[in-house]
Formats: sequence, structure tokens, C-alpha cells
Amino acid sequence: MDKKLSPDGALKKPLISASDLSTADAEARRKARVPYMQNRELSWLTFDERCLDQGADESVPLLERLQFVSIFWSNLQEFFMVRVGSLTDLSLLKKVIIDTKSNMTPQEQLQAIYARCHELYPVEEQIYQNVRAGLAEKGVRRLEWDQLTGDQREYATTYLKANVLPFLTPQIINARHPFPHLENGDLYIIVRLTEEKDKKAKESRKKAKDVGAEGVTLGIVPLPGNASRVVKLPGEGFNFILLEDLLEANLQEIYSMYTIKHTNVICVTRNADLDATETADEGEEDYREHMKKILKKRARLAPVRLESKRRLSDTIAGFLLPRLNLEPYQCYVTSVPLDMGYAFALSGMVDPVLRAKLTSEPFAPAWPAEIKRTKRVIEQVQEHDVLLSYPYESMDPFVQMLREAAADPDVVSIKITLYRLASRSHLAEALIAAAEAGKEVTALFELRARFDESNNIQWSQRFEEAGANVIYGFHDYKVHSKICCITRQTENGLQHITQLGTGNYNEKTAKLYTDFSYITTDEEIGQDAIEFFRNMGLENASRAYQTIWVAPLQIKQNIVKKIDEQIALANAGKPCGLFFKTNSVTDREIIEKIAEASKAGVKVTMFVRGISCLVPGVPKETENVRVVSIVGRLLEHSRIYAFGSLDSSEIYLSSADLMTRNMDKRIEIAWPVRNADARRKVLHFVHTCLADTDKLRELRSDGTFTPLHAFAPAGEEPFNAQETLIKEAREASEAAHEEEMSEKTAFEKLSMQARDKRRKDVNERRAFTDLEEMYREALQHQIGGTDNDAMESFVNAAAKAFAEVEAKKLQTAALSGGEPVQQAPAPMPAQAPVPAPAPAPAPAPAPQAPTAPAQEAPKPAEEKAPEKHGFFWRLFH
Repeated sequence: MDKKLSPDGALKKPLISASDLSTADAEARRKARVPYMQNRELSWLTFDERCLDQGADESVPLLERLQFVSIFWSNLQEFFMVRVGSLTDLSLLKKVIIDTKSNMTPQEQLQAIYARCHELYPVEEQIYQNVRAGLAEKGVRRLEWDQLTGDQREYATTYLKANVLPFLTPQIINARHPFPHLENGDLYIIVRLTEEKDKKAKESRKKAKDVGAEGVTLGIVPLPGNASRVVKLPGEGFNFILLEDLLEANLQEIYSMYTIKHTNVICVTRNADLDATETADEGEEDYREHMKKILKKRARLAPVRLESKRRLSDTIAGFLLPRLNLEPYQCYVTSVPLDMGYAFALSGMVDPVLRAKLTSEPFAPAWPAEIKRTKRVIEQVQEHDVLLSYPYESMDPFVQMLREAAADPDVVSIKITLYRLASRSHLAEALIAAAEAGKEVTALFELRARFDESNNIQWSQRFEEAGANVIYGFHDYKVHSKICCITRQTENGLQHITQLGTGNYNEKTAKLYTDFSYITTDEEIGQDAIEFFRNMGLENASRAYQTIWVAPLQIKQNIVKKIDEQIALANAGKPCGLFFKTNSVTDREIIEKIAEASKAGVKVTMFVRGISCLVPGVPKETENVRVVSIVGRLLEHSRIYAFGSLDSSEIYLSSADLMTRNMDKRIEIAWPVRNADARRKVLHFVHTCLADTDKLRELRSDGTFTPLHAFAPAGEEPFNAQETLIKEAREASEAAHEEEMSEKTAFEKLSMQARDKRRKDVNERRAFTDLEEMYREALQHQIGGTDNDAMESFVNAAAKAFAEVEAKKLQTAALSGGEPVQQAPAPMPAQAPVPAPAPAPAPAPAPQAPTAPAQEAPKPAEEKAPEKHGFFWRLFH
């Protein structure tokens, strides 16, 4: 097939031939569709709509409602980058690929997606405007330029000149300045420019100002990444203007040599669905270097969506769309900010008293009640199995166990799979410390973890530098398993402490995602873990495991087998049942088997957060299937399979969703929950979630969901499962702590109380400041830059803390009459300076206008830190 390129370098989409999409063919495929299945992409859009519904729920605090609008925006952006991007690629193939659930071609799916999104954008606008109005009533006001007072305009203009214009790179477009590449997800202000027709006016402008280039009709201003999106303004309450609104109102200062006809804010979304194995040859090229090239290539892939603040004029649309190879139906106009990422920053910027009225009470994951705080975790897990339930319970005990393992002389090796890590990870640092201490550390990094590739590349380099054995998994399968094995030498031989998880080893998302982490010394599971890592090193997809199931050769096969057992029980008139908790269900073979179980009379409950290609309640097909979902404060992420009547069922926890990609194209694990205490904990979690009447919604046979609070009894307060589990975990932790304290001496109690007070103070301070970072970690899209990017904010924060400590020392010395020692100035933060906070009362004078940052004097050559020194030496010297 000939490949035709647009001016932007993107493949032009071919017209669909009659042989591909004749009306008769489409109708025949529609009639042949299985009635209890639906298209995964449209189901996903329904899930994102449920996220948006939280923004309309008046029982949710206003700032959190704004954050749900941001989550909807972020989800939709990734959806276009990945799913729409993938379908766009498929639509270019000569061979027509038919979706197995809905019998739709890629082009039909794209048409349905774009049409559905045109329905969702007005809903998002209405919800956003309602939330914005509600916040304004409470004193949090996003203002437009024409709403600013004189003092606010003066302040904003000065801020713009001092903190934004130095970073600005405005462009013009003419014969000598071609149309630039528009980066994925970045905001741009596009400017329609005109030249003076009146000769006298033109001559007057030339005398008064700079002379512009000839033949210029358009200008483009990229929004600078160095400047803050939220510009705080003086006035009562919390007033702010978004950077794009401030810039757009002052463009005449930038294009002073031209006449501005009109402006608009635009954002391009590009296809980011790249096959990392394509053209990869590990024999000729280091796999990590190959992934770096993939990341660079991703940034320049074809556009799939164009968003604008206002409707594009005919001139600008006629100029932009051909160059982006987009059609009008791929363009969306919205009054909602095109980048809603700022929503999570607001909680930390608003006055604490006001913030308390606009957010839920913050919570920190509780220390698990089953683990004592004053005893080594390694000793405790040898006494009994431990099941941690995130984020109700903290991930800290597992990280602490790794720290103990790093210093334990009996520990021989630590092996772990790493799919997603926090950009600043205590878990990773503990593993690096173990490697540096001489332990045999093997880390299997999955560099193809979408949108975390750059972060994983950086961490893998750190691990190699520390002496760890780093492997990159399979060529044909992503390694999505969450498993860690610590091997210790004991008097009785080797002992294996195995940790198995349903979610990632990411401390940030562990405060947001619900997951289970199981730690055991079970010898069968330990031997399976050793066998697992041996097979990973050999790229061997084996089924030779005693206890755990490993995809792609075991999980789907065993699920189907277990469902058949329940069908046999139903046919024999015996108690039976099925329960699955999963993020999504898309695998056709499993869906068909569940439908078969339903027709046999097996009651099936599906707890599905996201996509459900399975439609319940279809007569004679899925009448015995119930599909429910919870979208709430926390993100439901754990995977549970239960075979039999729920309370007496055989329970498995897993890293795998019921999706074809997880079942057939990834290395996943599932393991039985045989410990009685762990079983009770899982069952309590499931029963609590199913009893929810606040956030739980049920999928109906027509593909829609019941409304919020549909199951709440009239006149009663809805029951919120997540809030209940938060409260139960906190109360159990406090009770266990009190019991542990009762066994201590008076001195030990005072010491523990002081330590607990420090921890509590830190948690309270971080409750809101961590929120933005936590969500950004969970919703991350942007690919990182240099190797030092991940540490930059940490360096700045540490430098600031160090400077504060030194300042206090100087103040103390001065008060005591001592001679203060002169200290070198602390390093300046990398971000642009922000003006002093505005005073709250309206009559108060406006804050002093911000000034441009001073140039930092160059350091003498001899002060450069030698490369052999560590991070903190370089920071403080």
C-alpha cells in the first residue's frame, strides 16, 4: 500500500472502499453480533462518563468535584493517545480487522467514538461550569481577563513581564518560517495576524514600533512549561487566572508589529500507541537504548484530535486541519481549560480553613493492625502470613521489610519484578542499598510499561550502577506480574519469603489504588517464586508451577476449568457461584464461558471498575449475571477470582484483569488465598463493597448504568464502602497500637509517643501537598526528559530545607550573642519565581509586583563537585 504523507508527516487516512463497508455488509455484521457483548471502546467511554458523574455529585466536596473533571480529562487524553491511536493504525491496513465483540470495523469504531465524545464534551462543560460557580461562591474564583479589577490587571501584567515573557518563544508563519511541530498535549495560542492596508497607518506603525515581516498571517505561542499555570491574584478569597488566559489577553505586547485579528487556544493529541518490539533486535542494540528511541518517536506520531477554546475560524481551520491531517469531526470546542492538570494543585494553594470546607478529611494509610511497630517485620512474617490491603493499610511494612533484608546478614538474594515505580521510591532505594551491601539483587524491569518507560529506564540505570542484576523480561510478552522473593539462609536450610501483589510497587499510587499485597513463607509458593524468576531469565513461559498460576499458559485455562466445575455443580443441583473483581473484562472466551455458566443457572457477580464487554441481564443469555462498579474517592484496582458460593468459595488474588492482553499477551500471576485470616479479610472487603449504596452502580442490559444512590434506602444516609474501610483500618490500627503500648515501659511509651507524634504531624502536612503529586503519578502522561529530571524537585526541596536549617542556626547564634558564621546562599529553585502571596482583605493594597529573577553568579571552577561524591555531597557543597 502506498503511503501518502501530509505536510505534518502523518499518514493520510484512506477512504473506506465499498467492499469494506457496504451498507448490506454492515447490516449483516450488526445482526450477527452476540447480544450479550458490547464494544470495548464505547464501554470505556461509559466508564469515563461515570468518573465525570462524580463531578456532578453534590455529596462530593467542590474541590474534589473539580478533580474528577480533571480525571475525566486525563483519562480521555490517554484514551485518544492509545486506543484511538491504535484504531487509526488498524484503519490504514488493507486487511479489515473486525472487533470480535461488536463486529465493528476500525473505521466504524472511530466514527462511533468521535460521535460519542461530541456528546460528552457538552456534559463536561456543564459540570465544569457548575463546579466553577460553586467554588466562586465559596471564595475560589477562576477569573478571565475582563473580570479583573484595575489592581489585579496591574499585578498580572507585571507578573507576566517578570515570570512568563522571559520563557516565551512566539513564532510567526510565512515562507521563511514553516508551520512548526505541535507537541502532544501542549497548549498553544494561535494568533490571526493582519498587515496594515492603510499606507499612512502602516508608516506610523513602522515609526512607532518594530517592523514586522512580510506575508505573515498567523502566529503561534507555545505555553511555556517553566511558568506556573495558576497565577494567584490579589483580592478577598483565592482568586487566580490561568496562564493561557493571561497570555491571550496580552498578545499585542508580543506581536506589537502586527495587528491581531483574533486568537484561540488549541491543543493537539497525538497517537502514542507504539509497538516497542517493532524493529527491535536485542542482539544488535541495547534494549534500553531501543526504548529511548521509541519514546522520541512517540512524540511525533500522527494527530488524532484537535481541541480549541473557541470555534476555529474558517481561515485557521483551513490552515490547520490539512497540516494536521485531521477532519472537522476530529475537532472539539470546549470552554473547559484544555489542560485540567491544575485542579490538583489548588488544594495545596487555598487557605487551610477554606480548604477544609471544600475537601474531604484527608487520610493517610494506617499501619496494619496485624504487624507490630516495634518488632522486625521479617521476624513477624516468619510467624504468620500477612495480607496488606492498600490504601487502607500502608505499604510501609513491605518497604521496611526490604530495608531489613538489605541489612540482614542471613539474606542471600532478593528478586523482584518492577512494572511501575514512583519517581522517588523508597522501595527502589532499599533494593539499591541491598545491592550495594553485597546482596544478590535481581530486578526484572518492564521498560514497556506505558507512559512509565522513561522513569523505568532511569531506575534500571541506577540499579545497574549499584551492582544489581537487571533483566528486561520477554521479547513477546510484557511482564505485568507483581512478585518479590527474599531468600534467607537459616539453620534448617534456605527460607523463601515471598510477596505477591495485585498492584504495582509504587508508593504514590499505593495511597490511591485499592490493592492486596500478600507476604508468606509458604514453601510451595516460595519454590514457585524461585522457578518463576529462573524462567524469566530464560524467557520461558512455563506452566510447571505447584501453586501459583502464571499467564499466558495457566490463568485463562484454569479460570475456564474452574467455571466448568461450577457449571457441573449447577447441573447437579448443588451450591455454586462465581465472583470476579477486575478492572476490565474483554476476553471473549471468558465472556462466553460466563454466559454458559449463567444459562446453566450459576449466579455470577462481576465487580468491574472500567470496561465490561459483557452485558448482563440479557434474556436467555446472561440473566444470572450481575455487573456492578464503584467509582469513588479511591481507584478500585485489585483483582479477585472466587469459585463457588462466595463465603465458602475458592479464592484467588491476581495481577491479571479478564482481558485478552492480560490472559494471552502478558506474564501475569494468580495465587490461592488459603490462610484463614487472609480469607476473612478478602471476604470482608468484598461484602463491604457490595453493600455500598453511595457509589455502587449496576450495569443494565441496555448498556447504561443505574444512577448514583439508586440503591440507597429512602430517608437513609447512603453507605460508602471506601469511607467505611478507611475508618475500620484506622480504628484497628489504633487499637493494636494501644495494646502494643500497654506492654511497654514508661520510657518506651514516651519514646513511641514522640515518634508517633512526629509521624502524625508529617502526615498532616503532607496530606494535601502530596495529593497533587500522588494523582500526577497515577495519571502521568508526559514522557520525562533528562536523567536528572526525576530528582530535580527533590533536590530543590532538600536545598530549601537545608537553607531553612542554616537560617535557624544563624538566628539562634545571633540571639545568644554569638558571632554568626557566614554561609553560602542556598541553591535557587529551578522554577520561575512566584510573586508574594496576595493579602486576603479586598481593601488591602495589592502585593508588591514581582521582579525578574536575578542571574546567579557562576561558581568557581574548583567548587565543582567531583563525580565520585554522592548525591548529598553535591547538594550541600
